[in-house]
Amino acid sequence: MSRRHRRPATMLAGLLVLVLSASLLPWLSAAGTAAAGRSHTRAVPLSELTVVSEQVAFGLQRPIAITGLPDGRMLIAEKAGTVRSYHPDTGLAAEPVLDLTARIDTSDNERGLLGITPAPNFARTGMLYVAYTSLPAGTLTLARVRLGAPERLQVLLTQEHSEYGNHNGGQVAFGRDGYLYWSLGDGGHANDPFKAGQNLGTLLGKIVRIDVNRTCGAKPYCVPFDNPFVRTAGARPEIWLYGLRNPWRFSVDPVDGSLWIGDVGQGLVEEVNHIRPSQRGANLGWSCREGTPVFDPQQCRAGGRYTDPVFEYQHFGTDGCAVTGGVVYRGSRTPEAWGTYVASDYCSTVVYAVRPRPEGGYESATIGNFPTQPTAIATDVHGELYVLSDLPGWLNRVRFERVQPTPPGGATNR
Repeated sequence: MSRRHRRPATMLAGLLVLVLSASLLPWLSAAGTAAAGRSHTRAVPLSELTVVSEQVAFGLQRPIAITGLPDGRMLIAEKAGTVRSYHPDTGLAAEPVLDLTARIDTSDNERGLLGITPAPNFARTGMLYVAYTSLPAGTLTLARVRLGAPERLQVLLTQEHSEYGNHNGGQVAFGRDGYLYWSLGDGGHANDPFKAGQNLGTLLGKIVRIDVNRTCGAKPYCVPFDNPFVRTAGARPEIWLYGLRNPWRFSVDPVDGSLWIGDVGQGLVEEVNHIRPSQRGANLGWSCREGTPVFDPQQCRAGGRYTDPVFEYQHFGTDGCAVTGGVVYRGSRTPEAWGTYVASDYCSTVVYAVRPRPEGGYESATIGNFPTQPTAIATDVHGELYVLSDLPGWLNRVRFERVQPTPPGGATNR
């Protein structure tokens, strides 16, 4: 039975969100603690920050996604379908804590187990949410599974994706609102062959938002009543944002609930988008546009409203190939970096820092390099940064360092 126009269900949804928000408090406590420290420390210009990486684990097999747990562990998804556990006190566990390889299609370089995140009540339930390409034909799949119990996996939502192996998206994350967000690529190959980016009738090229704590009819989830397209004829009601090419990494800022999205470009521009909750339904432009430049005029609509990226960089002269979307730093070790979004590029490894200006707009800077082939940037329960490296199979802890600005005349103060 549809519940979208029934007020009692709407009230129940609101109550559930309140309960979920309370269950998210363990994840937000680190951000709150850091906020208290930050009130006494002024953020420095991005040009005065640099990043330093320290290898803490190796021997991973194509690590692709990472997430922090309330007990201090980090869970690392390997592309073939295994999940490994790392703790700073005990290191990388020898055996996987979850094995989904029997379900995973790895027939293309970009297919596999792609995303992982704990349920807000993970400490009580041990429940994880995962995104992967499933056998036999690469279907994009969102599922939940209890840690250590792969036989009890439940598929929640799927999108066919058989023609091409690339552009699978794959990030999963819970928002401050208690709902689950999932990113999907445009269907693969190049040039948006299915014209999916601007088509609200498919989940390809979108970020979706669903309520995984209720069921509606035959679906093992519900569509939140305030999703932007629930009353749009022909549109998939699960859609939250559209006009994306391959948003394989996005994150939720735990302080304001906004999304930071790294969307991989065609061959000219890599882009980062910053979308606040009030911007639900935003059109990020693909494939009318690639970043801010027009890409395919035939996909541009008269009077269309497109949301510009807050940061973009060109491939030419940067050795870049694919943006690796990151996270906003909300840790306490370096309060001067509070509120700084950190991203990188799979090929160049350059670290990009982006931060909103109080007066409006954004500042950006390059602040160093990550180790080879960064595939995921995430935080532990304390809000401190980690980064994965693909084919080397490394896990690195990341910290900020303050660098002294160069005064006029070129001399450096020490």
